[in-house]
Parts: sequence; C-alpha cells; structure tokens
Amino acid sequence: MPDDARADGPEATAAGDVPAEEIGGGGSGGAPVVALDASALMAPVEADLRLFEELDRVLGGYEAVVPAAVLAELDGLQAGNGAEATAASVGADLAKRAEAVETDESYADDALVALAAAGRADAVVTNDGPLAKRVLAADAPVIGLRGRNTLAITEP
Repeated sequence: MPDDARADGPEATAAGDVPAEEIGGGGSGGAPVVALDASALMAPVEADLRLFEELDRVLGGYEAVVPAAVLAELDGLQAGNGAEATAASVGADLAKRAEAVETDESYADDALVALAAAGRADAVVTNDGPLAKRVLAADAPVIGLRGRNTLAITEP
C-alpha cells in the first residue's frame, strides 16, 4: 500500500460492481447524473477509451452533464496544436452528447466540485488525480480510468 493510502480511505471498485442505484439517482427517471471533466472527454484520443460505451457498461443508465467552464477549457485547448489540441477537439464534439450546465465557478475543477457538493451531480468522471481527491472529499464518487481503457468507480 502506498504511504499516502489509508486502509479506511477511498477504494476503487471493480468496474460494474457498483449499480447505478447506489451512485444516486438525481436525474430524470432516477438515473444518476454524471459530470464530465475535460480529461474524461479527451480520453478517447489520449487513452483509446470508448467513453460513453464504458459509462453505459459501468452505470447502465445515466444523464451526462458538462459545466460551461469545462467547455471553455476544451475551447482553449483545441486552439493549440498537436495531440492535445486534437484530443480537445474530439472532447468538445463528445461534450455535445451531454447537457451543458452553468455554475458560478469559472475554473473547470471548481465547477465540477461545486456540482458534486451541491448534489447536482451524483458522480464526476475524470482522470485528473487532484480533482478526483477534491470530489471524493466532497463525498461524491469518481469514475475514472482503470487499466488500459476501462472505467471504474471510486467511492468516497
């Protein structure tokens, strides 16, 4: 166990072991609402992840939301060159499959934590370690990359 890990701390569950009902059901029809981070939306290019297929596999039904601050982050990244710009462009296209939501926060990570803390999102999908820790501290699950190209849920 790494030095910073705690025996009673957050544990990742095997993908698919946590039913959607246990994550929450704030969306219509009781489906959990998951907020998507830029790193998750860019993962199809950066990690060969089939994001929405993996979310379907792990959660079954869900509603995806993307804070406006994440959309702005993707817009800024795709203005550059290289692999990151390509990944951000794909991420911006994928974000159209989710509902854009407004928050008071202009920084993407703050917006995602605020959504989770306020109960407007039942979980956050991210591959960003520091953000994941903040979301878990806000007592919300994190869905992130486990293994080469699969997602798993980490409970707080």
